[in-house]
Amino acid sequence: MKKIGIIICGRYKNCGGGKCFRAMREHVGGFAKYPKEELLEIVGYSYCGDCPGGNVEYVPEEMIKNGADVIHLATGLVVGYPPCPRIFHFIEFIEKRYGIPVVAGTHPIPLKYMQIHKKLSFWENMKMETIADDLMKEDEQIMESYN
Repeated sequence: MKKIGIIICGRYKNCGGGKCFRAMREHVGGFAKYPKEELLEIVGYSYCGDCPGGNVEYVPEEMIKNGADVIHLATGLVVGYPPCPRIFHFIEFIEKRYGIPVVAGTHPIPLKYMQIHKKLSFWENMKMETIADDLMKEDEQIMESYN
């Protein structure tokens, strides 16, 4: 069983997590990396603490105390508008400070978001595919079902 902590963007701190939990059940998006037969369990769910992400310094520790094997940074950090400018820092900090892997993404990117982000001048410069490649390669029908 893989035990997972999820950190969402502060802009979405009131999010109930429905798309993330659905993606976990379906093993799609950021959860596609796990074998379909592997059980996945959420052991922590919190937000970054708003910009500049103060909770990122402390929340992973609580998740690890609850058994987290991996921390997922929610898809909203990847394709919210604008995408989180600190996501690369969060990944590096959590992995170096806590020695736990970090995955960029939870649910698949909604197709309507991906279509507009590809048209934005800054999108290519952000190089999100370097950290969220699984999200970028998701089947378009699955992405559309998350619109």
